[in-house]
Amino acid sequence: MTHGIVSVGYEGRGIDDFVAALVEAGVQTVADVRLNAISRKAGFSKTRLRDALAAAGIDYRHMRSLGNARENRSPFWEGRVDEGRRVFRQAITSPEAESSLHELSALVRDQVVAVLCFETDVEKCHRKVIIDEIVGTTNAPVAALPV
Repeated sequence: MTHGIVSVGYEGRGIDDFVAALVEAGVQTVADVRLNAISRKAGFSKTRLRDALAAAGIDYRHMRSLGNARENRSPFWEGRVDEGRRVFRQAITSPEAESSLHELSALVRDQVVAVLCFETDVEKCHRKVIIDEIVGTTNAPVAALPV
C-alpha cells in the first residue's frame, strides 16, 4: 500500500512489537484518535509513544477532537455499537473535529496513516466511524495492522 489507512488498536500489544509492525506495514504517520492520549500500558502514553514512533521515522499526531467522549464508551463495550456510532457521528460535526477529518483526509491521499485507538476490534471502536468518514471522502484503501 502506498497510501491509505491502517486501522490499529494497541490492546494486547507491546510497544516494541507494535512499532515494528507499523514499520513493516509502511506506516508514515500515526493519527491517535484517543480523547486523552494516556495509557496504563507502558509506552502508549502520548510522549513515550511519540518518541518511540519518531525513533522509527514515523510521525505522530494526536487528534483529540476525534476522540470518543467518556460518556459514549459504554455503548461500544455493552454491545450497543449502533447507538455509540450514532452519538459519535453527531460529536464529529464540531468545527474542531471537521478540521481534524480534513487533515486526516489530506494525509491518507499521500501516505499510509495508522488510525490508532486502544480497542483491537475496529467494529467495537469509534475509529470505525472515523475510517468510514475518511473513506467516504477519499476512497482510500483500508487495511488492519496484523496482530
